[in-house]
Amino acid sequence: MLHDMMPGTEDLLAKEMVVGYIGFDPTAESLHVGSFAQIMLLKRFQLAGHKPIALVGGATGMIGDPSGKSQERNLLDEETLQRNLEGIKKQLSKFLDFDSGKPNAAVLVNNYDWMKGYDFLSFIRDVGKHITVNYMMAKDSVKKRLGEDSKEGMSFTEFSYQLVQGYDFLWLYQNMGCKLQMGGSDQWGNITTGTELIRRKLGGEAYALTIPLITKTDGTKFGKTESGNVWLDARFTSPYKFYQFWLNTSDDDAERYIKIFTLLDKPTIDVLIAEHRQEPHLRKLQKTLAREITVMVHSEDDYLRAVEASEMLFGNATTDMLNRMDENTFLSVFEGVPTFEVNKSELARGIPFSTLVTELTKVFPSKGELRRLVQGGGLSINKQKVDNADISINTDFLLNGKYILIQKGKKNYSIILAID
Repeated sequence: MLHDMMPGTEDLLAKEMVVGYIGFDPTAESLHVGSFAQIMLLKRFQLAGHKPIALVGGATGMIGDPSGKSQERNLLDEETLQRNLEGIKKQLSKFLDFDSGKPNAAVLVNNYDWMKGYDFLSFIRDVGKHITVNYMMAKDSVKKRLGEDSKEGMSFTEFSYQLVQGYDFLWLYQNMGCKLQMGGSDQWGNITTGTELIRRKLGGEAYALTIPLITKTDGTKFGKTESGNVWLDARFTSPYKFYQFWLNTSDDDAERYIKIFTLLDKPTIDVLIAEHRQEPHLRKLQKTLAREITVMVHSEDDYLRAVEASEMLFGNATTDMLNRMDENTFLSVFEGVPTFEVNKSELARGIPFSTLVTELTKVFPSKGELRRLVQGGGLSINKQKVDNADISINTDFLLNGKYILIQKGKKNYSIILAID
């Protein structure tokens, strides 16, 4: 997991309980799996006996980090930031131990708390004079944005970002004894600005450690799917979809990810990889990866429901399983399935199935096609085989009080949605 670290960092970690921090960007109410490597880094740091600080950038989030960005992003208002901070706090408490009775208890800080009272003139006098423009211009994140190919350029706001992040490190060094900042490899420039500021202003010694940015073997961005980011919050990415994301990783990616995103020990992982290489079709590595991470991020129950939901599409599911499935999971499993609406009041009276699917909705183009499928044993309603095309359908058939699932053959689904 190591990409780079300043000389002396390893000796420091071996010598004492080190206070170290990672900053998290509060641009959304939830962190996504792109932040998960940093979360695991803080978790490992704490498990090794050190004291983690998770910094949420209430102040820096108002500016926007230019690292890895091709253009400036929108600034967030204070109300949105506060909502995002609350969501992130709640998430981080799942991974880090904040029990204040322990010497290495995790601490959550918001840099807005120490930046909000800092006026501009004081900041450029106290901080700006210690870092030269030449030093700031030499950073890769700045050079890329100011290069000949860049049409956007960079505002002074973004240019000053590394000074603000550098001051965060200085403040934590002075007030919380923090000697180490960690992050993704794209943060190296910002982190070393902090160590330089501490050296120049205080004559102190601080350290930096980064991990590689996680990518996919095919070169595409990790954590992105066709529908967008994979979030850690179940409101934005259901546990089923989250589980599927890890289950669908390639063999090469799974071998890397299981080392980074789980706490399984090396002998266990080595055995898993060896077994997987012998029988890759069993996808043992992906199944273990998906289980470990889904339980850690969500819960054991969410994991079991996700496995059960997977069987809905690919295995021998039952009507009982469908009835136990909550609405969000149901909609995640059958996302994109053709949906037809019918009034619930009409269902309440009872309707022959053939009328429902050919006249009130267009699930089938004709009754003849429907009857041929029924005679061939290829039709199911809510995972129950149907042998009578004219079976009476009423509101008792509704799943979650709203849905009827129709299956033609093995993988062809339609949904009837009952509306009030």
